Amino acid sequence: MSSPDTGAAGRTVLVTGAAGGLGRAFALGFADRGYRVAVADVQAEGVAETADLVRGRGAAAWHGRLDVTDPASAAEVAAAVADFGGGVVDVLVNNAAVYATLRRAPVEEIDPDEWDRVMAVNLKGPWLMVRALSPHLPEGGRVVNLASATVYSGSEQWAHYVASKGGVIALTRVMAKELGRRSITVNAIAPGFTLTEASLSVMPDAETYGVSRGALRRASQPEDVVGAALFLAGPDAGFITGQTVVVDGGRQFI
Repeated sequence: MSSPDTGAAGRTVLVTGAAGGLGRAFALGFADRGYRVAVADVQAEGVAETADLVRGRGAAAWHGRLDVTDPASAAEVAAAVADFGGGVVDVLVNNAAVYATLRRAPVEEIDPDEWDRVMAVNLKGPWLMVRALSPHLPEGGRVVNLASATVYSGSEQWAHYVASKGGVIALTRVMAKELGRRSITVNAIAPGFTLTEASLSVMPDAETYGVSRGALRRASQPEDVVGAALFLAGPDAGFITGQTVVVDGGRQFI
């Protein structure tokens, strides 16, 4: 467990897609730094478990069901979390995404309905959450969007996922310019293949996948990605915005 960050005292973070995996890891990382942690997910039971784990770390927690594709749901959660945060939400981590359930297929064979679902969750979702939370983001607020290192590798037979995450990077740059006028930073993290429950469930060789292609010859753990989010949300990143931080152990340049 990390030492509390005294600069985080009284600050509130909302993590979407926090029923498990990276979202849960983000929530616990922010809890260890002394944030008040709000977690939301379409999976109500899993996100309640995450909130209990946050409280077990000694942090205040709020949890609720969230459908990031629904403007009404986004607005309802934004208002509730602002109340939890004393009127503001200091940090938003846009983590909710469709990933493990996707079927890999050539571009000619991807189902148009599945394409639309991926875009609705992975790209429209972050936009709707920022749209709903914007009135509650204070000067100095932070938005961290989750992209993917697959944008740079062009992962085959996954065009819908890769395109959605490329859109997140583009959206991040636009939001950085617009929200920057209010001294709010917006950045993206592009994780490489990471050992979450979702990855382990769909890939038998997950623990060794791609390890030999990295500069750091080990698999990525959720905690490896959490550090980037904590940095971008913290005081040392106050003049960094519109950027994408690739967290993949050096696989992109090998």
